[in-house]
Amino acid sequence: MEKMTKKMNQIAIGNKSGLMEVSAGSVQDTLSFWFEAYFSHAVTTSETSRRVQIRDIALFIRFAEKEGVSSRPQWTPRLSRAFQDFLRISVKPDGRRFWSDRTINRMLAHNKTFAKWIHQLAPFPLGNPMQEIRLMSVGSNLDVERALSPTERRRLLDAADLLTSVSGKSKDRRRNKNTDPIDRSARKNGRPWRNRAIIYTLIETGMRRAAIVNLNLDGIDWEGSLIAVAEKGGMTHSYPISDQGLAAIRDYLTHEHNQDRIDHSTALFLPAATISNSTGHLTPLVVNQVWTKVCAIAQVIGKSPHAARHAMGRHVIDKTGNIAAVQRQLGHKNVAYSAQYARVSNKEMRDVLNNRS
Repeated sequence: MEKMTKKMNQIAIGNKSGLMEVSAGSVQDTLSFWFEAYFSHAVTTSETSRRVQIRDIALFIRFAEKEGVSSRPQWTPRLSRAFQDFLRISVKPDGRRFWSDRTINRMLAHNKTFAKWIHQLAPFPLGNPMQEIRLMSVGSNLDVERALSPTERRRLLDAADLLTSVSGKSKDRRRNKNTDPIDRSARKNGRPWRNRAIIYTLIETGMRRAAIVNLNLDGIDWEGSLIAVAEKGGMTHSYPISDQGLAAIRDYLTHEHNQDRIDHSTALFLPAATISNSTGHLTPLVVNQVWTKVCAIAQVIGKSPHAARHAMGRHVIDKTGNIAAVQRQLGHKNVAYSAQYARVSNKEMRDVLNNRS
């Protein structure tokens, strides 16, 4: 979405309620203008929350523009319902939904707040377009049914170990004609040790994909086997990590890390130095690509990086039977989320009913 120039001299601040007063016709009355004004004057949350709100509201504006709507007066209740339907029915090529009910509720809530703020300053012709939109009723249930199984976990770790011998090799057939894949020269941007360490860190800690991106080298406590990282909402959580996980990170630091280090980056997992315009940090997209590649090698289908987090929750509850241990490992603020891992899965219930161990 093109960033619009703010016309601050056309916005008057300061009535008794502290709201901005906008007179009709004094601004370019588009959704994009109001988007800029909203985040300039109304949003005071943390930077992490701000980024999520920007993403959610920008998605609505892109949807509206595809529907031929770009101005504020054209935002009607029917457009809001169409956006809600779009979120509910959008699916990926494999048939899975793009967004869970909980994520859809978050998107709608952010857009409801956005619409309410606009309506107070410049009322919509047909009323607040998000007022009648109802959020879906969802409990505190986590999608633990999609956790990695012990077999999938083993296969993914085995596949990650294979990366250092078969991944990152040159695919130039002319240069490597009749050469065994293991003996081929490495690609300049291939980072098998880094990718292996990413998989191990996801599986052996249960941290979120975004945490992988935020990991800093100084967050590792080698003696205590802990990794501290900034999590959702700006809070720092220290993840206990297994000896195998720490060893994979140490291997990466030994074999690859130094060749990609740049002065201003403190990140643990670094982009290849051959990548131009690098910020010194990976992106969530790169983590997804690494995960997808290893899943293909391991023949694990339909599992996202978050499945490793659910697997860690199930692993801890199976070993300890202690919900507090799950909360400590995964950093849940609400113990209700940790308690979900004590639920019996559908497969386990079928096994019980059919007398299978």
